Amino acid sequence: MTDPTPSPTPDPRDYAFGESVGYLLSRVKSTMSNLITQRALAELGVTSQQASVLFMVASGKCLLAAELAREYGIDASAVTRLVDRLEKRGLLERVRSSEDRRAVRLALTPEGQAIAGRMPPIFQTVTDELTAGFTPEEIGFLKSMLRRILANTGNCEASNSSNTSHGGSGGTPGANT
Repeated sequence: MTDPTPSPTPDPRDYAFGESVGYLLSRVKSTMSNLITQRALAELGVTSQQASVLFMVASGKCLLAAELAREYGIDASAVTRLVDRLEKRGLLERVRSSEDRRAVRLALTPEGQAIAGRMPPIFQTVTDELTAGFTPEEIGFLKSMLRRILANTGNCEASNSSNTSHGGSGGTPGANT
């Protein structure tokens, strides 16, 4: 038998943000993206999301717009707008597949390839800044815990890649540290 008395609605002012894993993960992701954008804009003229897309295409991980949408957890129309901007800037082009005319592959232009090649040091610098004071063991433990979180979402590929050079969750590629 259930109690018909509704429980009181919690007061949002009582929420302990500093104890919320979700809030902390979100803040770290936001901080990382902002730091990467600051550096990438200053050095290369692209945002962290644009840089990340160029890097993912250059690495071969995401060669179709649909793969980018899955990787970043964003809708296809947002990916289309992002690809349109990169294509307009001459960093990326759409190439019709010779095997399947319906499929359109993404390919970097030489300028896009050059920007993608300059991203790993930016990713590494930001990661080093965010993990300053961590021991190598703590960094390994952090990566292990993040992979477990990804595994809990069914993202087995990310959870099994112990030597991958990109982040998950909407991510901005990061360094191995």
